[in-house]
Order: sequence, then structure tokens, then C-alpha cells
Amino acid sequence: MTFPTWVPTRRRLADTALAALAPVCACVLALGGLAVWTSTGNAGTPARIGVTDARLFLPSQGVPETAAFFRITNTGGARDRLVEVTSPEVAEGISLSSHRMTATGAAYRWPTDSLPILAGRTLDMSPLTSDVTVPATARWEAGDLVPFTLHFERSGRVEALAVVVQPGTETRARDAGNDEG
Repeated sequence: MTFPTWVPTRRRLADTALAALAPVCACVLALGGLAVWTSTGNAGTPARIGVTDARLFLPSQGVPETAAFFRITNTGGARDRLVEVTSPEVAEGISLSSHRMTATGAAYRWPTDSLPILAGRTLDMSPLTSDVTVPATARWEAGDLVPFTLHFERSGRVEALAVVVQPGTETRARDAGNDEG
């Protein structure tokens, strides 16, 4: 008994190619999705947020608001976002803002819904970068400690105590502390 030999025809080759195309497309699509997921910071270790160097400017007489600043460090492998700041000493009106420069060199504050905290990086808030705008409703004095809760998109809540400082003195005090080594 002899068996007929398989002969490749154009139709058989086309059917084979179409049958192989579906799994290849699925693999390429899955790899592309994973690459996008990784590049946007969603892969790796979760964000690990630490908050230090919290300070609140002593409000000026007659000015309805002041600013709080925090050093936020993310030692994790994924980015996070600061989405809200609250304080039991301030009922409402706390907001996030970033600072922008005009073409003429003037600075202005721009309200924002969130501030990004990149993986492995530090957001060091200052009068030149970003801040937390706080209504000046309480009677704070230099040296007071004001509790804040920072709310992050992925990391949840982080508690911090901000020291009330006179504007301009916090930089000198921080620099002096760094010199003591």
C-alpha cells in the first residue's frame, strides 16, 4: 500500500499562514501591552512613599492663605501621585498648586489636581516648584506643629507634622542643619 505524498499547494500554504497568523498577532499584542504597562510605571515594586521636612509658612497679617511644603520621597519601583492634603486644623480649602514662570520671569501659582511622585525620585516642594495652599484660619505661631494627612493615589494616606516657620528662615535653618554633618 502506498500513501500519496503531501504536495504543497498555494491554497494549503495560504491556509497554514492564516492559521499561524492569529497566535502571532495575539503574542505581539500582549507584548506591546506589557511594554506600555511597564513604561508607564505600573510594573515592578509598588511605590514606597516617605514624607519629611514638612513646614508651613507663618501666615502674614491680613493675608487669607499661606503655603505648606513637604519633601516626598518614593523609594519604590512604581510612580504615585499626591492627590489631596487634609488637616484637622483646617476645615476646608486646602489645595495643591505648582509654580510657573512667565516669559518675562514673573512667577505665578497654578492650581493642580495632583502632583506626580516618580519611582525612585523625590518631590521637594518649595516656593519655586510646588506647594500646598492652606487657608490661614488658625492662629499659628513659629514653632507650632500642624498635622497634615497626605493622600496618594496608590499608597494611601501618610501622616506628617509640619513645623510653622517664618518665610525665608526655613532655608537657612535647613542649610545650617546640613553643615553640621
